[in-house]
Amino acid sequence: MADGTTVELDYRWHLRKVMANRGMFATADLRPMLVERGVELSQSQVYRLVAERPERLGLRTLMALLDILDCAITDLIEPLPASGARHTGKAVNGDEAGTKSP
Repeated sequence: MADGTTVELDYRWHLRKVMANRGMFATADLRPMLVERGVELSQSQVYRLVAERPERLGLRTLMALLDILDCAITDLIEPLPASGARHTGKAVNGDEAGTKSP
């Protein structure tokens, strides 16, 4: 932020849940589908992708997951409110929210 404070961004990762909703329960089932889309990950990498919350994720991998699971990015990634963020009631231009400048 411009004033030197930091805001912690956080998210929830729902890959396992989305897979289960589509009848996919084994992480081993996901690997061949990723390979079909040009994403080469080891079985242990696929397991970690499903079982853990990734800190880094390539766009090609993300796009392959969206295609395989026929879902939207918001189905996989749920943004959480930023810690340290404050709502000031100010609009981007500095006016009070909901009011117009003269």
